[in-house]
Amino acid sequence: MFKRVVERKAIRAEATLQADIRQLLLDADLNLGEEDVMTPELEAQVGDGTGHRIDIEMGATVIEVKKDISRPKIRKEAVDQLAKYVRARTQQHERRHVGILTDGADWRAYTLVRDELNEVNRFDARERNVKALDLVRWLEGVLATSEGATPTPDAIATRLGADSVAHSIDKAVLAALYEENKELPTVRLKRDLWARLLRSALGAQFEDDDDLFIEHTLLVNTASLIAHAVLGIDVKDTAPASLVYGQLFTQARISGVVESDFFGWPLETEGGEDFVRDLARRLAGFDWSKIEHDVLKVLYESVITAETRKKQGEYYTPDWLAEATVAEAVSDPLNQRIMDPSCGSGTFLFYGVRRYMAAAHDAGLPLREALDSLHDHVAGIDLHPVAVALARVTYLLAIGRETLTSEERGPISVPVYLGDSVQWDQRTDLIDHGHLVIQTGTGGQLFANELRFSESLLQDASRFDEIVNELADKAADPHRAKGKLPSLAAVFNRHGVSDADDREELTENFRVLCELVDEDRNHIWSYYVRNLARPMWLSRAENRVDVLVGNPPWLSYRHMPSDMQKTFKDMMQARGLWKGFEVATHQDLSGLFIARAVQQYLREDGSFAFVVPNPVLDRPYWTGFRSGEWTDPDHPVKVQFTGSWDLRRLRPHFFPRAAAVVFGHRRSLAIGQQGNNAVALARQTQIWTGKIPKSAAHWERAKGWITRAEGELRYPKDGLISSPYRNRFAQGATVVPKVLFFVEEQATNPLGLGGGRVSVRSRRSTLEKKPWKDLPDLESSIEKQFVRPVLLGEHVVPYRVIGADKAVFPIEGTKTLMHGEHDHLDRYPDLANWWRQAERLWDENRSSNRLSLIERLDFRRGLTEQLPGAPLRVVYGASGMYVSAALVDDPNAVIEHKLYWGTVATRQEGMYLLAVLNLPYTTEAVRPLMSYGKDERDIDKAVWELPIPVFEPTDPKHARISEIGEAEAQRIAELKFDENSSYIQIRRTLRDFLLSSPDAEELDQLVTELLG
Repeated sequence: MFKRVVERKAIRAEATLQADIRQLLLDADLNLGEEDVMTPELEAQVGDGTGHRIDIEMGATVIEVKKDISRPKIRKEAVDQLAKYVRARTQQHERRHVGILTDGADWRAYTLVRDELNEVNRFDARERNVKALDLVRWLEGVLATSEGATPTPDAIATRLGADSVAHSIDKAVLAALYEENKELPTVRLKRDLWARLLRSALGAQFEDDDDLFIEHTLLVNTASLIAHAVLGIDVKDTAPASLVYGQLFTQARISGVVESDFFGWPLETEGGEDFVRDLARRLAGFDWSKIEHDVLKVLYESVITAETRKKQGEYYTPDWLAEATVAEAVSDPLNQRIMDPSCGSGTFLFYGVRRYMAAAHDAGLPLREALDSLHDHVAGIDLHPVAVALARVTYLLAIGRETLTSEERGPISVPVYLGDSVQWDQRTDLIDHGHLVIQTGTGGQLFANELRFSESLLQDASRFDEIVNELADKAADPHRAKGKLPSLAAVFNRHGVSDADDREELTENFRVLCELVDEDRNHIWSYYVRNLARPMWLSRAENRVDVLVGNPPWLSYRHMPSDMQKTFKDMMQARGLWKGFEVATHQDLSGLFIARAVQQYLREDGSFAFVVPNPVLDRPYWTGFRSGEWTDPDHPVKVQFTGSWDLRRLRPHFFPRAAAVVFGHRRSLAIGQQGNNAVALARQTQIWTGKIPKSAAHWERAKGWITRAEGELRYPKDGLISSPYRNRFAQGATVVPKVLFFVEEQATNPLGLGGGRVSVRSRRSTLEKKPWKDLPDLESSIEKQFVRPVLLGEHVVPYRVIGADKAVFPIEGTKTLMHGEHDHLDRYPDLANWWRQAERLWDENRSSNRLSLIERLDFRRGLTEQLPGAPLRVVYGASGMYVSAALVDDPNAVIEHKLYWGTVATRQEGMYLLAVLNLPYTTEAVRPLMSYGKDERDIDKAVWELPIPVFEPTDPKHARISEIGEAEAQRIAELKFDENSSYIQIRRTLRDFLLSSPDAEELDQLVTELLG
């Protein structure tokens, strides 16, 4: 049936296609049946007096079927017709309807946005490898008919992720709601406070973008509904306000899970309740009693782009690693208070709660007593409001539905707070003479009221939260007359506020809250105050925790905006953590984050366990951190490192960079006290190796795939003497976007092109990115001298160059680079036509106006440095598991940026360098010097940190190394390779070949002696 539907046949009647699609909907696993209310109905009357009939209707979906919608005119007419049907049904049923336009092959989903039908998603059933199940899943997202689906990570990503049709529809509706209502005072207030909070934490790194605010709103409302669903609440039959504001949780005495926050604004708009109902209907298709806690981070990662997460240094930890780390760090869960200062979606909190609850059960603690103490034993902070919303639900999942619904439990508070653990600016922004100060002004207000709370009020966190909530609720009471301030005597008596200064301060705060309500700027001040107060409260000496555990943000200095870089550098220098010069760009936020978290939140003698980038263990630029002495002039910190886990050899990689875990204790600073010196991180480490299957989500399963052995780290030498060759080698040209340069020759017509010209068209790649991948091919004839060979990383294997690509370069003669306005360009009509067309496409599609096309091509002089081409050049790959080097003897060849190149005077010198560079010993020697990716793969110029001397033909050792290099090159030149072999396979074959070479042992000995 799927094949019948997707085939476009001119002879097929629309009625036949309609019937086939209806049958496909019935046959597919869409929870539809002949007698079901969701049965697809053919030719349904619109009922608007026009006599028009809907082709197929089911539930809240209208399907318009045409024989072929590939022609724009037919498609436009069909969309206009579909819009009338969707509008009519939306008005008749007072519920949002969606539309589908299809010809069986092309499926397009539409929703009404400001009464106009907008296309929000498309599915092409004829694309390669598309199966019937793919279409069924797409239809499920539109129809929202699934029931009882298990919320596995794959199901969540497929049905709710950013690429799903469901997400496209929900986001389009939410975006329209925001656009229509963004000037409402309450909506504008929430948007401003959201931006203020994230900006205070992230600085210029935060992009104040409406689209991100809408994404956050969708995610947090989704998390709120999931929180209800996991407790068995039928979200389809629950009032939207109750779902968004958490009223059922309040009735159940479960606080801190779902509450009025930045993202409840849809309910303050016309159409917002319908949006929540539709979202609830979609989420009700899952059986949330079967939820795995890790699906929440899957939801987050599938909606928030990798680029956005990278800017914030967010890398979520695998469950098995979080579980193992918590088990190692928390030895006495009933007597240790733990906190994750960057809790993300709550993975470490989950295992902290589970470990505490298991210990309470084993100790025979009554359930009520165990839950009463849980709030004080496991807590989390994160600066990302979406992560906090997900972490709160994760915390509930760790407690478990059975426990939460038990008659034995008392009130439960979920201690997951929105806050900035680093507190970049809070010394000046929030604290003033022992008071927490919250500015209530927004936008361009010159004078703004303040909310001020003394430290004495903050001492008892639960009491403070209750007081602030009561003040906000009392100010928002609809029975309070505008401008009136009711008495607070009952509030003071109920919470034991007897100090006259505290009463005066709370009364003034209440006056400000009442004014905010009267100005329609209320609703979330209690939420905002309580979350900003929490980091301050937890940093008080008496409130600091026994254990810090988690995965801090990983953000390299080179990826920070300039103002954040300055603050970061100042804070790093103040603590003795900064390393300058060339390694400055590799400095990472995770080290400062740990130092600040220990400084503020960990009691003396308390312990910590953090997942960190693997370079922490052995790279020179982490020396200050590894010392354990973090010399903040205001509050110096000393720690004793107690061990580490080296995880770089685990596969598959679970972060974009290799990882490790470090453990330690905070030392006392008491003068004269014994044993209070810092203890540096030792060379001894526990090395983990193994390949962990995807199914091994939990530690009990994963540990069986891991081998753990004691080992010793190798430190690169800080004072290593680098090679004189370092300055002779440079990175190749950045030839992008490839569609404008790389070409392949094509056949000409029988008459030919005349001498010196060749017909070419763009050579395309599956690795192209938008917008370049969507551009049409460039196609033209070109003067032959402007089509040059280009060597990429994949063309270089040990001792040999295999093939080359071709690209168009506007290089006149041997060294003149011409741009579109160059005086000589029009001497070459074919090139001029190509180049000006390329410049036009670049100008229309580039993301920044900073560089012209010629400046992009010659970025950092990557091309002009190669002109005129040298007769002999050594090239090697910029990255790879092993160094691969070859000799290039074509001066016309352009070296691309995935390669480094350097000129040599003679072939003998070239063979000397190839012999040294291609030796496996050299890679092992340079590996500790490489910057980290997932492995030590980024060779770059690190190889020249080795003391490789300049070739001297009169030196017997140099001469013999060169002779062996020549012999190896000749042997490899005679080898033949399968045309279907990849360069990776060829490199592997050649490494094995070189290891078995008759000269291998001698060469290894000579180079070992050469490098010392």
